[in-house]
Amino acid sequence: MCRGHKLAGRHPWQARGMQYRRLGRTGIEVSTLCLGTMMFGAWGNQDESECHRMVHTALDAGVNFIDTADVYAFGESEQILGRALQGRRDQVVLASKANNPMPGDKADRNRGGNSRVWLMRAVEDSLRRLGTDYLDLYQIHRPDPSTDIEETLGALTDLVRQGKVRAIGSSTFPAELIVEAQWASSRRSLERFVTEQPSYSVLARHAEAAVLPTCQRYDMGVLVWSPLNGGWLTGKYQTVDAPADSRASTNGDHFDFKDADVRSRKLALVSTLSEIAADEGVSLIHLALAFVLAHPAVTSAIMGPRTPDQLLGQLGAAEVTLSPSALDRIDALVEPGSDVNPDNVGYVPPALADSTLRRR
Repeated sequence: MCRGHKLAGRHPWQARGMQYRRLGRTGIEVSTLCLGTMMFGAWGNQDESECHRMVHTALDAGVNFIDTADVYAFGESEQILGRALQGRRDQVVLASKANNPMPGDKADRNRGGNSRVWLMRAVEDSLRRLGTDYLDLYQIHRPDPSTDIEETLGALTDLVRQGKVRAIGSSTFPAELIVEAQWASSRRSLERFVTEQPSYSVLARHAEAAVLPTCQRYDMGVLVWSPLNGGWLTGKYQTVDAPADSRASTNGDHFDFKDADVRSRKLALVSTLSEIAADEGVSLIHLALAFVLAHPAVTSAIMGPRTPDQLLGQLGAAEVTLSPSALDRIDALVEPGSDVNPDNVGYVPPALADSTLRRR
């Protein structure tokens, strides 16, 4: 087991080597820590020089996998990342996503979703913002019940054949939709989703029940988002009130600060998890990242730092291996396949969100 101490004068990650895994059956080798860029720009860090520094720090530490999306700061994140990657694009397995509505002409009703009309435009917009002529991985950010999956896969297949996209994936798809997409690909001889991006953490373990086993069944690569559960597994939340300088203070619903019961339970769980981390000789952050990487279905964990210091606090987790006893203690604390807050799944099927779909 790799312990969490620092060597004199060095950051923890400088004492360790990055780990790599194959991304499903693509043959692509990626780092087990992936740099997520949702916090680049107006949604997080508006200091572009700091964002560039995070990119280069990650690359220098051995990270070769970067994930973004068109909707992050409505294109600004992709623009910042594209400028940061100038001269280093070939060192990176670059992933982006589309689905969420994008700002633009209000009369244009097709600026979002998973239709061919939108995807063919969205990929061109992402390529332009990123300053590249291809994406290594292009993902569908969320399901779109209004669009036939074969329509979506057909458009993505054309993008692969045009050389604009190397591989395709899904994000936050429930297991049944992952299976449907695999069947559609086989039935129509279309490109198949080779990756899935679910939310997964110690406090949000829903993916263990069906999504991760389904990904294993289809040899899909898995990159997990929110492994730190929106900051809860950093230990920064110490009281029932959100810190004034945190995103939770302005977006309480998203960070579980509107539900007192959920907030209290998470605080208690984090306290015990901190004890487990101390017994393992690692930080709580490294424990959280090592936990998701311990699952045999998981390829890479997405880090979402807002500052260079936050990034440094996560680098190095790739070499941490938790003991069987620590994993058993976590299982006893948070039941496998369960969520402390069901809203952490990230996708609500329309039939649960819209009562008219449950009525004759």
